[in-house]
Amino acid sequence: MPSRSSVPPAPETAPGTPGRSRARAAALPASQRRAEIVAATLPLLLAHGSAVTTRQLAEAAGIAQGTIFRVFPDKESLIEAVLESALDMASVDASLASIDPTLSLEPRLIAAVEILRRRFADILQLKTAIGMMQVSGTSSAVTGGDRAPDLSALAALFEADHDQIRREPLDAAHLLRGLTIAGTHPALILDEPLSSAEIVSLFLDGVRHSTPARSDRNDHPC
Repeated sequence: MPSRSSVPPAPETAPGTPGRSRARAAALPASQRRAEIVAATLPLLLAHGSAVTTRQLAEAAGIAQGTIFRVFPDKESLIEAVLESALDMASVDASLASIDPTLSLEPRLIAAVEILRRRFADILQLKTAIGMMQVSGTSSAVTGGDRAPDLSALAALFEADHDQIRREPLDAAHLLRGLTIAGTHPALILDEPLSSAEIVSLFLDGVRHSTPARSDRNDHPC
């Protein structure tokens, strides 16, 4: 018979999950705990939409349900924080800044459009997931409200080739972003989304064929 000292201690079991071992979540600063909960919530929100439960959220974050409500007053506040995080431009700006500066203008812009298209796809997926949820501030969070987006990181991609474009870099950035939205949003396209290369080609060259100017004789036939 084994001695009492040789018997291993029973694993700690989370409340409400019989037989399932889970270590107690370590104490973290409120800001870090908030960020972890938000990160764990996003994929569940995309998968389940408004049907996601706080129990699912707690299990994904490895915490007790009560911990969620020590950081957020209710589930709607948590979802609003997830939306704000998803719409934060910091990760997009970092991706744009990582584009190889030795590339020529066109492939540089194609890489940028790829980044923008992924962001728009993520936002559309998130909007679809939340559906008609009545979350305070959701509409302005998704659309950006009346604030113009900060496109300085995108504008920086034009600086090295400033002499090749007719607009200032920031104006060009807004035009490229607008064309990217128009060319990829399912409600704004007829058949299928434009490719990133097509968007950049339309942006740089327009849709009119380059043809020689007609002579005066053709304009004014005898």
